[in-house]
Amino acid sequence: MTFGHDTQLALRSAAGLVNTLDDDGVEGGDSLRTRADLARFLDDFGWYGVRLGDDAELEAVRALRPRLRRWWDLEEGPLVEALNATLAESGALPQLVDHDGLGWHIHAVPQDAPLDARMLVEAAMAFTDVLRAGELERLKACAADDCDNVVVDLSRNRSRRFCEGGCGNRENVRAYRDRQRESD
Repeated sequence: MTFGHDTQLALRSAAGLVNTLDDDGVEGGDSLRTRADLARFLDDFGWYGVRLGDDAELEAVRALRPRLRRWWDLEEGPLVEALNATLAESGALPQLVDHDGLGWHIHAVPQDAPLDARMLVEAAMAFTDVLRAGELERLKACAADDCDNVVVDLSRNRSRRFCEGGCGNRENVRAYRDRQRESD
């Protein structure tokens, strides 16, 4: 199972956006507070198209996070309804495009559409690909007890359990220390 480059990028970007907000406030809180934070995020995930770089755009992107986060928690039927509603309300019209050496891929809204609309529709299209492939189990919550982040498991054997926030290392250290205490 291999998703296209655009699907993988949109899934990683959606997870990255959701994970910019730490709801418990302990691990540094919101990492998408400023326009510079947004610009860095967009550059890190290779977002193309129009960027206004103003406070309104920042707030519109920040407002996507709860909606996207909810998608990770939905079962198949409600997720399909949510994705269809998103695509309908955005007026998505999928088109094949080839730019910047990426090869053929799909954009469902024009590159001059508002950034938050493009981000939401790209995520919806990527989730649609995951559903169509019967791979919904690849979208999961981080397995660390103290983490609310989301995970996109694109590994061959579907074994990824932890987010990009260092939870895997932290859990391994915790398990090692527990084993050391038990052996003493």
